[in-house]
Amino acid sequence: MKINNIGPSGINPYKNQAKQTMKASTHAKADQIEISNKALELQERSKFAEVRQEKVAALKIAVENGTYQVDPKTVAKNMIDFYKK
Repeated sequence: MKINNIGPSGINPYKNQAKQTMKASTHAKADQIEISNKALELQERSKFAEVRQEKVAALKIAVENGTYQVDPKTVAKNMIDFYKK
């Protein structure tokens, strides 16, 4: 069985592939970063987390010292309002 190469496809295809990769590598783009609106919102929330941690630490100290006082009427009113809505 005889195989005849017709046209330029019979020439070394690996050489053509190497040329294409060389062309692609010379036009490389610079790296970019884009931050979505959701990511920016999450960054803003992290600032509030620091303030929240300070409040929790203060409440923890008050509970440990026994100086934390709860108004039972306010708690009951808020619970009733929550379940009525």
